[in-house]
Amino acid sequence: MLQASQQGGRSEGLSVDMDDFIELNPDQRREKVNSDQRYQALLNARGAVAGYRGSLVWHGPDGSQRLMRSYYDRSGARRQKTLGARSPETEAFKAEWDQRRAQAVQVFAERRETMERQAAINRALRLGRVPLIAAKIIRSLDEAGLLGAGIRVAGTNAVYAYEAAAGVFVDAGVTATQDIDLLMDARRTLRILSSEDVPEGALLNLLRQVDRSFERTRETFRAINRDGYLIDLIKPDPRPPWKMERDRIGSGEDDLVAASMEGLAWLENARPFEAIAIDEKGWPVRMVCPDPRVFAAHKLWLSGRVDRDPPKRRRDEAQAAVVGRLTAAYLTHLAYEGDDLRVLPKSVRQSAEPLFRHSQSTFP
Repeated sequence: MLQASQQGGRSEGLSVDMDDFIELNPDQRREKVNSDQRYQALLNARGAVAGYRGSLVWHGPDGSQRLMRSYYDRSGARRQKTLGARSPETEAFKAEWDQRRAQAVQVFAERRETMERQAAINRALRLGRVPLIAAKIIRSLDEAGLLGAGIRVAGTNAVYAYEAAAGVFVDAGVTATQDIDLLMDARRTLRILSSEDVPEGALLNLLRQVDRSFERTRETFRAINRDGYLIDLIKPDPRPPWKMERDRIGSGEDDLVAASMEGLAWLENARPFEAIAIDEKGWPVRMVCPDPRVFAAHKLWLSGRVDRDPPKRRRDEAQAAVVGRLTAAYLTHLAYEGDDLRVLPKSVRQSAEPLFRHSQSTFP
């Protein structure tokens, strides 16, 4: 299991034994590949349907009708565009558009049915790992166009992405959590894809589509539901400190306001890491997280902070050890070197190096 001692902010004698990883068996590996491929096909089909968002209608009195397209743009504003007066050409265009949209909807429905069957197989093989509430939130962000485009999954839930990419399960004690951290890139203008159910593009209203009981707490960066599940919106400290930065996604006064935290700039600037994990019901979920090397280094740095609660520090250290070992043993294309690690301060990078060097030297 996990054993570690830390001196002067540097990891010494950190070890993780084989009990911390359970590799997928042949059946699980096969169906994980099938699941990934089928889910990607479903996402492609969903994107095709989104391309036909809105409607084409004839507008105006008989004899002077014009073809109009009505849709919502990325800001949530309703738009109308005139495509021309009614004519054989515009009638043919509308007929073809309607036919292609119907085909896209049919393909999406067929692929969703295929994915339903695959999810049942995934459940039977016990491939599900991501808590259902977390998976629903992440999918909602993805469908809204935010995941990987200004929002990343950080904290404990990111470990699900790393283990999925590695084809292993890690010790459940490392991944157990009742919250999710959403890392906001304050440098970007973020917009939720339009929906009449998400007024003003508010993140909190998006969360309420997942669970109506979500409410903002007195800590305005946090939302909680009736079951006590927490969602934290976080962002790096501004540099310089007096710089004014965006701190929310929606314009509503009751939306979540991101909390600024030291060290998050490393995760924000790290290369994105994408993987498809599987939730407790067997459904895939696309995840976009920080680079696991930077994640592990950040966790180790957190574990050395004297102002952090001791239980959290021990958990941070355990997660740093597991992700370092997993990366070195299974994600071998991510060596602990190169320009990708320049997002880390030199002292932080050097302190975390033993996580990866020790892993590489002891893995069978």
